[in-house]
Parts: sequence; C-alpha cells; structure tokens
Amino acid sequence: MSNGAFLQKGDGWRLGWNSNASNYRAMLGGQDWAIELNEQEFADFCRLFGQLVDTIESLKNELMDEEKINCELESDLIYLLADGYPDSYCLRILLNQGRRAEGNWSSLAVIQLNAALKSFLTSEQK
Repeated sequence: MSNGAFLQKGDGWRLGWNSNASNYRAMLGGQDWAIELNEQEFADFCRLFGQLVDTIESLKNELMDEEKINCELESDLIYLLADGYPDSYCLRILLNQGRRAEGNWSSLAVIQLNAALKSFLTSEQK
C-alpha cells in the first residue's frame, strides 16, 4: 500500500490511509462514525466490496424495477450487507473478530465511496 497518508471524504463517507501508522493504517467512516482497520481487514473490505458491487451489477438485468436486493458477503474479518435497489442501495459493515464495530452508508455515500476506493486502489497499482 501507498507510503504517506491521505483522507478523502464526501457526503456521508470517509476513506483514509496512513502507511506510517503502526497497526491500523486504514480508516472507513460515515456521517457520524469511523472505524480504523488493519491492512488485512482493509484488504478484505476492498475485496468484498468489489465482489458485492460486481454481483449487484450482474443482477440488474434479472430483476424487475420494483424488486429490492439484499446481498451479503463475509470473510473471517468483515461482514458486508447491501440493501435496497440495484441502482440505489445502502451498505452496512461489521467487524467479525477482535474488537467489534459496525457502520453504514447511505446509497449516495456508497456510490461516492466506491469511486474513491477504485481511485485509491488504481493509484496503488502504479
């Protein structure tokens, strides 16, 4: 992951990284909450969130307009739940091990967080 630190934020979401931190290098946040994650937890979040977005995108053409989705993915460390419509869903995160924490993002925040996360991960691959 990147050297240095950054914080991106928008309406109802925050994404941070500090490579100089000793343990919790990543931070995810919402309107009035934040969770610090270690590298393994953050990697699981990124992987699961990407899978969730891809799964929901693949379901769009199979659902009627009024059909809601409820999609969950889980690792040993992270649990994610998407709830809503394929184009507009809220997202909930829970930590599964060690310290316990949870948070959620509105549908608008999910769209913006997804874009920020993709940008961060793309910059990490360079």
